[in-house]
Amino acid sequence: METTELDATRAAATSAPSPLAVDATDLHKGFGSVRAVDGVTLRVEPGEIVAFLGPNGAGKTTAIDMLLGLSHPDSGEVRVFGESPRAAIAHGLVSAVLQTGGLLKDITVKETLDLTASLFADTRPIAEVMQRAGIAEIAARRVGLCSGGQQQRLRFAMALLSDPGLLILDEPTTGMDVEGRRSFWSAIRADAQRGRTVLFATHYLEEADEYADRIVLMSRGRIVADGTTAEIKNLVSGRVVRATLAGADAVALAALPGVDDVEIKGDRIALHTRDSDAVARHLLTTTTARDVEITAQNLESVFVALTSDTGAGIDTPGTRAARNEAARNSEGSRS
Repeated sequence: METTELDATRAAATSAPSPLAVDATDLHKGFGSVRAVDGVTLRVEPGEIVAFLGPNGAGKTTAIDMLLGLSHPDSGEVRVFGESPRAAIAHGLVSAVLQTGGLLKDITVKETLDLTASLFADTRPIAEVMQRAGIAEIAARRVGLCSGGQQQRLRFAMALLSDPGLLILDEPTTGMDVEGRRSFWSAIRADAQRGRTVLFATHYLEEADEYADRIVLMSRGRIVADGTTAEIKNLVSGRVVRATLAGADAVALAALPGVDDVEIKGDRIALHTRDSDAVARHLLTTTTARDVEITAQNLESVFVALTSDTGAGIDTPGTRAARNEAARNSEGSRS
């Protein structure tokens, strides 16, 4: 059988040693006075599932646009499987599932896939990608009559047609119900086990916690954390002690040994501490506190801490302790 140019390209992309799925070095991108991406370096190995997290305005979408060749960096370089993003897309090595756009409302689901498949020299069978995306039963439905979740699944099927080595997902489960999101990620995990690389941006932190091999966290155009879920959680040490305590004295609580931060909402208090046992013992023996709970840091609390507006953008126990010390000093100067 004659080897096509596409076959040769795919063989080169999977031969040893394999090039990085994503190799982005010192990316900078600005819009006027706004530095949307400010010195991002990101390297992703083939087969990884990487969650790309950050608050609105962190620069995630701009970075994804550069990985897809939709935008060019002001400086820095992007390579996808050793090629430029545009070349990798042309060779079917990378596909994307974006939040909006790309769908014609007046044709059917299958007709959409037929049209998309005609743009490539070689694709997976349409029946196969519909089955893997969970839309085989709505093949004859017009796209405009599909729910938001079904349209996202259609975009997923479109992305699978070229059998890409890298799949980039931007808020892929928007509009899906809980069961739809679960089955969607089951399909993604199965694809990754076959060697596909997945990079996804999401606002559902539980998705990143459960499905990602690695988390990259952006804030104000920079990567502020990069590691496994466990490693990311360990960046913010300690535990949180919560209790009900009427008339709580924030300054007194902040002065307790090992307390890094104090939050008070009505009668509920939350103390971020490196010695949760000592804090709980103090609350139970010297105050009227009740309903005392001790919890470990979760991904949400770490996300909030690392993307806080305080300091240089990373709100760690050290910066919280300094802030509490300043509050104590201020209180002392007024008394």
